[in-house]
Amino acid sequence: MPTPGAVKGRGTAWAIEHRFTKQGGEDFDDGWGTLDQQASEEHLPRSTQIIEERVKSILASNESPDVHFDLSINPYRGCEHGCIYCFARPTHSYLNMSPGLDFETRIIAKVNAAERLREAFASRAYEPQMLNLGSATDAYQPIERKLGITRSVIEVMHECAHAFSIVTKSSGVERDLDLIAPMAARGLAAVYVSVTSLDAGLSRILEPRAASPQRRLRTIQTLAEAGVPVGVSISPVIPFINEPEIERIVEAAADAGARSAFSIILRLPWEVNPLFQQWLDQHFPQRAARVMARIRDMRGGKDYDATFSKRMKGEGVWAELIAQRFHKACARHGMNRVRTELDLTQFRKPRLPPANGQQELF
Repeated sequence: MPTPGAVKGRGTAWAIEHRFTKQGGEDFDDGWGTLDQQASEEHLPRSTQIIEERVKSILASNESPDVHFDLSINPYRGCEHGCIYCFARPTHSYLNMSPGLDFETRIIAKVNAAERLREAFASRAYEPQMLNLGSATDAYQPIERKLGITRSVIEVMHECAHAFSIVTKSSGVERDLDLIAPMAARGLAAVYVSVTSLDAGLSRILEPRAASPQRRLRTIQTLAEAGVPVGVSISPVIPFINEPEIERIVEAAADAGARSAFSIILRLPWEVNPLFQQWLDQHFPQRAARVMARIRDMRGGKDYDATFSKRMKGEGVWAELIAQRFHKACARHGMNRVRTELDLTQFRKPRLPPANGQQELF
């Protein structure tokens, strides 16, 4: 079945089947113009559906040595930003949903996240560890403005003085500066803003519902002026797409107030691979073969290598060249001279209300 064309405001219009699908089907012409109607409907933007879920737990342990945190909190599953390259797209497969269109239009909202976090912190067995907010979804995607789940989670961490970091490409993080800035002053919070490109046109098709590049730079400036340690994530680096901008992004972020930076080479796990390649063919047909050839050069001849220590950085001459350019640009603009260290020693356990709802006597 041919894949659908681009739809304005969505990273993909392709409801690609996931790897756990047990049943398949194919289009059939019944003589009533059904196929023509279906083709036209595929080009209509699908509205976003929010599915509320009460989860049993909210803390996820990190087993990868490639990232510098021990626990993560994802207030949502799926992300309306629609970034075509998102490595988390395949997680929708576990929900029997498409990593393609469903991932950015069917968003799971973990409405009791703060309640579960308070319970986890109150556990006798819990010891504070490095915690990241929004590792597999953007905690400040559009629906957060209405639901406020991320804010409720930060309120718990504020109450308990638990250190945390945030990675986001949304200006929505500015809303919670009343909580984040005081914690940052005590060494309890840091924010990393993802800036993938300075080209608004590229950003519009690469991550269609995220904040514009200039708006993200303003967010970096706002955070820095509020005293929050702020870094920039130049991720993912896509050869011949945003890779030529590495030095310019580092410079712009540094000028805005960022004092640290990190970068990750494009990752294409599972269904992200065909989704990304279709996006390439749609938007950069003359460059697509060249882009994929360079990606394979950095992945040992494969489209993707999930091996720890390689999956984030790639390998080979081209990966080393990109890393050198990045590190030299950071050095030129004073980035990464001092590592942000968050303080875990201030944590204090929360008090839970009595199970029977009665006031405690002592």
